Amino acid sequence: MRRKTNVTLRLEDKQAIVAEVGEVAKNALSAVTAEYRGLSVGEMSQLRIQARNSGVYLRVVRNTLARRALEGTDFACLQDTLVGPLLLAFSQQEPGAAARLIRAFIKQNEKLVVKAVALDGQLLAVNELEKLADLPTRDEAIAMLIAVIKAPITKLVRTLAEPQAKLVRTLVAVHEKSNT
Repeated sequence: MRRKTNVTLRLEDKQAIVAEVGEVAKNALSAVTAEYRGLSVGEMSQLRIQARNSGVYLRVVRNTLARRALEGTDFACLQDTLVGPLLLAFSQQEPGAAARLIRAFIKQNEKLVVKAVALDGQLLAVNELEKLADLPTRDEAIAMLIAVIKAPITKLVRTLAEPQAKLVRTLVAVHEKSNT
């Protein structure tokens, strides 16, 4: 049987939490809130380790403190969704990192339930978590950009080289025909 413990935070502790979460929110690219009700301590620890490895800031914060921390940030739109036992996941390096982390964890454990998704100051529908998670990483986006830039240049080089290649093929064909 689980015992509910009521931990009282001192004012300084609350201010430190609000300042820390607020600073992370100011620099974050996207955010996901999820209800963690029913997750064991081991499962939460596993999620935290995965978040750390993914460049995602993950924190369980009291909703009143989270509301204060999100004031004046792009994620103020999440304030009305902060109800119940929630965790906040902020993508710090890539917009889709938090969404990818939460999506992957939900596949292993269905007890984690997404409550809200935000990107660039806009509250997205919960089902748009998939779209956000499918965004390319920074390296993938750079590779795609390079491929787009490289394609016309490659085509130009082929076009410029074709007359000489055609001449060589013609000369080889004439040479082969004259040797037979």
